[in-house]
Amino acid sequence: MKHIAIVEDEAAIRENYMDVLKKHGYKVQGYADRQQAQQAFELKLPDLAIIDIGLGHEIDGGFALCQSLRALSPTVPIIFLTARDSDFDTVCGLRMGADDYLTKDISLPHLMARIAALFRRSELMSAPATEETLLHRGALTIDQNKMQIFWQEQHIDLTVTEFWMVYALAKRPGHVRSRQDLMEDAHVVVDDSTITSHIKRIRKKFAQHDAGFDHIHTVYGMGYRWGA
Repeated sequence: MKHIAIVEDEAAIRENYMDVLKKHGYKVQGYADRQQAQQAFELKLPDLAIIDIGLGHEIDGGFALCQSLRALSPTVPIIFLTARDSDFDTVCGLRMGADDYLTKDISLPHLMARIAALFRRSELMSAPATEETLLHRGALTIDQNKMQIFWQEQHIDLTVTEFWMVYALAKRPGHVRSRQDLMEDAHVVVDDSTITSHIKRIRKKFAQHDAGFDHIHTVYGMGYRWGA
């Protein structure tokens, strides 16, 4: 049974998520603040952590907890689940090592799907890649089995959502994918501006390894496509 830790300072919200997770077969432990969670993590790591950003009097307590948990383990999946939806907070959370950043308006089925996707990725990380699970597009290599992406043989650190967006574009280069298509492939329900923000972050991550990266094209009024 997978063990999920949820760190949320509002008791009613915490208990609600805990009940839902337990009904889906997970073992769940809840924490009201950063200190409680950090002490528990130092004794035993969870299989996945769901963390709010604002924890009690600590406005950015979740960010600090993410950093300390990532120092304890480079592989434990971490999800930020928060009401804060600014690009600044999202970028900060992902840079600190979170695997995904979700806002509290996400539906419970989508939350469960994201959790399952992270567990699947964790379980398959040690599985050997085969040509059947690899997608090659020039300098791009996608290992669908491990949910990993490489550009010029360098690993690109993407969230689960970003991975599926790149995969959706690259599997049919030259074909325009609408924002609705990308939402369906990434299993998310968000507004157009959030899709735009994801695309911007994806481009920046590739550009960190290749300043000349220009393979995700905007087709104004229609969507995006992967091009040469």
